[in-house]
Amino acid sequence: MALVEAKGVSKRFGSVRALERVSLTAAPSRVVCLVGPNGAGKTTLLRIIMGLLEPDEGEVRVFGRESWDESLRSRAYYLPQEAGLPKGLTGREFLSFIASVYGRGSADRGAELSGLGKELDRRVETYSVGMKRRLLVAAGLMVEPELLVLDEPTAGLDVSHSLFLRDAIASYAKEKSAAVIYASHNMLEVQYVCDEVLFLHKGLLVEAGAPQEIMEKHRAKNLEEVFVRVAK
Repeated sequence: MALVEAKGVSKRFGSVRALERVSLTAAPSRVVCLVGPNGAGKTTLLRIIMGLLEPDEGEVRVFGRESWDESLRSRAYYLPQEAGLPKGLTGREFLSFIASVYGRGSADRGAELSGLGKELDRRVETYSVGMKRRLLVAAGLMVEPELLVLDEPTAGLDVSHSLFLRDAIASYAKEKSAAVIYASHNMLEVQYVCDEVLFLHKGLLVEAGAPQEIMEKHRAKNLEEVFVRVAK
């Protein structure tokens, strides 16, 4: 059974078309990626899925329900692109706080996932952008949600830490039978982590499918080449 089903979702902000009849299904043990440049509609769709925006048209069901409540929110973890961290806490204290909010997980496990080592004893306001993203993703994996929704999770990370988090996210989906929805503008990155890719361009779904199948269909070497051909 799919954990997320979005059907024919449309959203406008004034005269701007953010989404036009976009559909998405996210099932357990699968990583679904939304790919496209800034302004493609990725963040808007994620916010609608998480119940933070109402669609103008279409239907969204999460865990089989049409609306969110607190019991559902404890089963999901959402990392927005612009997510910040509360000042005054150390990284380790932040992990303990998230574990207490969800009622599960441990700071030790979060520390292991973050790879931040002794830096966890520093206050989070002293962290670089990349360190903050590592901590936030680690917190999400630590509490083991059934649905993990990540908006540009590797933004600000260097290559080695991007690889580490990508592998951790892909492994998590399979090991915990979780559904992951992962938005990125980095098409080469998602080629290696996603089971299914949805290409968004100016609010439209212009292509979808497994990465290898899409590349073969368009006789392309990578997903960037595919996007250039379908985004017209």
